[in-house]
Amino acid sequence: MAGKEQLTIRLNSADNVVVARADILPETEIPSEKVTAAQHVPAGHKIATRQIAKDEPIRKYNQIIAFATRDIAPGEHVHTENCEFRSFERDYAFCQDMRPTQYFTGDAQASFQGFVRPNGSVGTRNYIGILTSVNCSATVARYIAESFPKEELEKYPNIDGVVSFVHSTGCGMANSGDGYANLQRVLWGFARHPNFAGILMVGLGCEVNQIDFLLDAYNISPGPAFQTMTIQDTGGTRKTVARGVDMIREMLPAANEFSRQTVPASHLTLALQCGGSDAYSGITANPSLGAAADLLVRHGGTAILSETPEIYGAEHLLTRRAVSEAVGKKLVDRIEWWENYTRINSGSMDNNPSPGNKKGGLTTILEKSLGAAAKGGTTNLTDVYRYGETVREKGFVFMDSPGYDPCSITGQVASGANVVCFTTGRGSVYGCKPSPSLKLATNTAMYRRMDEDMDINCGQVMDGDATIQEMGEQIFNRILEVASGSQTKSESLGFGDDEFIPWQIGAVM
Repeated sequence: MAGKEQLTIRLNSADNVVVARADILPETEIPSEKVTAAQHVPAGHKIATRQIAKDEPIRKYNQIIAFATRDIAPGEHVHTENCEFRSFERDYAFCQDMRPTQYFTGDAQASFQGFVRPNGSVGTRNYIGILTSVNCSATVARYIAESFPKEELEKYPNIDGVVSFVHSTGCGMANSGDGYANLQRVLWGFARHPNFAGILMVGLGCEVNQIDFLLDAYNISPGPAFQTMTIQDTGGTRKTVARGVDMIREMLPAANEFSRQTVPASHLTLALQCGGSDAYSGITANPSLGAAADLLVRHGGTAILSETPEIYGAEHLLTRRAVSEAVGKKLVDRIEWWENYTRINSGSMDNNPSPGNKKGGLTTILEKSLGAAAKGGTTNLTDVYRYGETVREKGFVFMDSPGYDPCSITGQVASGANVVCFTTGRGSVYGCKPSPSLKLATNTAMYRRMDEDMDINCGQVMDGDATIQEMGEQIFNRILEVASGSQTKSESLGFGDDEFIPWQIGAVM
């Protein structure tokens, strides 16, 4: 156990709770706070530093994270049994904290080794992808991808693989509305993603999500690197698989001609993600990733924050950094959409913290959101996008999505993310294709326990071995290495074939 002077962390002088650095036993004195623990407090959980009256706000990060459901004595464990989520008014103060960004210029600009596409976009990987318009073509798409053994692809050393992206929707749905628009944006976003050298899209033929509708909506013309077909028109499963294999074999030589070349880091678009969070997420890994995101923005790149339910209660900190009131209001509009969405589905925005989150020390969505928002760093919020919508502004942006990690990252990749950073405290084993995913552990114990899955140990911050800024620089440098071809832990384990999950909204009919 750490020494008494290191038992707790005070995040802000105005807070009325502190965070336990290690398990604290009953009757343990905490000299720094002049209190004695009233009961066992697990590592990462909160301790009251003074009397907190019933209905009084509980403050952490100098922000409201919950309200006391009864009087809480100094030294008491503050958790779900004595505090709860409540709505409260937030001051959006649009643009109040907007500041000029200090960009790197000239020789100070970072670079990486990427694949430059004919349209000028840059990939960090070089895949051939098989997309499906509907679940009915999922098995055929998998059969096509499985027809390319490692031995055959070794003839094409510049190609990272042939991958199918299958999903559970595409029919039994309305041909308009949010659900349909989400699916089409995701499919188009993947079809044009710079991490693909070629795309084959496979449909059944009679589905609601017709391939021709997608081509018309986005003015797409098939060509050598973008092919489509349907099972019904091709003559069934076997004929479609055979034809699909032939189509991809025709793409392989041209795809292999792409090779890595030096490009500026401004071509990087980073997906910021967290999952399996604990109370250390907002103290170590998330602010460290925020520091890395700031560096990327200063080098001219783009960082995408998402998971709208997981910034709920912290959105006022982002609207203050908006470059305009219009951008700030776009974020508020998405928050209000989610409030209505959960209400009409008999849910609550506070349903988000999972049992694992709570076991790790988090209580309400307000507390979780304040930690999650730290991934966004400190630079200006330049725009807000719908799920899977193409990101066109550089800098720090927000994309609307659920908090469900695979679904959220699917949208971020569709929006253009060519690399992913994923923080986790409880231990998530998520991996992604076509964009490599780096895993950032919030604490050293979990990092050591799951070292085959974790790429970076941000627990160094808690251990006193690195500052937030130093961790941010370490993460940023590792992003450049991964973007240049170095494998992540999830890539070495073969993850990424089953994590494609478009956000499905609306009635299944």
